[in-house]
Amino acid sequence: MTGLRALTARGRSFLASGIAALVCAFLLGEHDLIRVAILIVALPLLAVMVVARTRYRLSCARRLDPSRVEAGNDSTVTLRLENVTRLPTGLLLIEDTLQYALGTRPRFVLDRVEAKGIREIDYKVRSDLRGRYSIGPLSVRITDPFGLVELARTFTATDSLVVTPQVIPLPYVRLSGEWAGGGDSRTRSVAAAGDDDVAPRDYRQGDDLRRVHWRSTARYGELMVRREEQQWQSRGALLLDTRRPAHRGEGPRSSFEVAVSAAASIGVHLAHEGLGLRLVTDQGPQQLMEGGVQASLLDTLAVVRNSQARSLSNGIAGLRQGGGEGLIVAVLGALDLDDAQSLARLRHGHMTGVAVLLDVATWEGGSEGEVSPEHEQAQAVLAASGWRVLRLPAGVSLASIWPDAAYKRSAA
Repeated sequence: MTGLRALTARGRSFLASGIAALVCAFLLGEHDLIRVAILIVALPLLAVMVVARTRYRLSCARRLDPSRVEAGNDSTVTLRLENVTRLPTGLLLIEDTLQYALGTRPRFVLDRVEAKGIREIDYKVRSDLRGRYSIGPLSVRITDPFGLVELARTFTATDSLVVTPQVIPLPYVRLSGEWAGGGDSRTRSVAAAGDDDVAPRDYRQGDDLRRVHWRSTARYGELMVRREEQQWQSRGALLLDTRRPAHRGEGPRSSFEVAVSAAASIGVHLAHEGLGLRLVTDQGPQQLMEGGVQASLLDTLAVVRNSQARSLSNGIAGLRQGGGEGLIVAVLGALDLDDAQSLARLRHGHMTGVAVLLDVATWEGGSEGEVSPEHEQAQAVLAASGWRVLRLPAGVSLASIWPDAAYKRSAA
């Protein structure tokens, strides 16, 4: 019955003509007309049988290269269609399902796939909007050689394309306090003290052989490693302001999307420096997706959305939960005085605080120097407490202001 419903206009015409000829043959007693009528009726029915049999013997696979792509870049989708029957197919019309942000649905026509034949089709997708997009399922419309039947099949398999925020390469800057328990100062103190002052310990399974202290090994007759040279994990936190009231504009050029791109750029930059990073938003600490620090951060930021929160209190509380972090980088939208004072109290001791403060007024058509009094007061509060404040107006690259985050040694 499914095959009969798949008859094309031509197939229905053949079937109707054959039935009409058969009725006329009986009424007129024309035996030759009966033979013609049976042939005309049998042709679309045979086509239905052939197409219905082929319908369940096609396999499809999809490959994305790459499966994670930065916003504005292309990804290549490869479709692999295999005819697993011993009969060649007829005309195939192939259509893949895409979400609107990835463009129009790609359509292809395959004239014929031989028995056990394989066809591969490539097409490109691109999105200027970050997110996780589903590709598929694939639908195939199968026709017989005479065009009498057209049967649609939809595969169930889908794949996901992750479009990450734009990552801007940042220049290297020295951030004092970014290491919790290690860092350059620690390395220099060990080197200055010399090997004689190193407190060795017994070698343990899994220790790096480069840590072996050969003088102590010779003295004790067993492998000894430098206690100071155990692997130190740098720790830091990245705060992203996702509050809808704190941002202006819509689409890829909005201040919120610029803030997400800035957070991704800073996170990738610090991950390359070996920083163990936590992501916190105004909703609190975020669970990073599986994978390496860089990949998991980008995957998480790819799907982050605006919140309706009015305050950064939950995010600030999430930063306090971390404790012991040597570096906090905050990417902020419009900031009021209360949130600024709460952020200012987070910084203590040798901890480094860097605030990338978006001038959201410039996303509303205001000039670069046009800042609300409350926003300016918040900036002054952060700067007075030792935060390094980087102002980011619309149209300015983060890379151009990032050097201002560098540690500046005071003059003697």
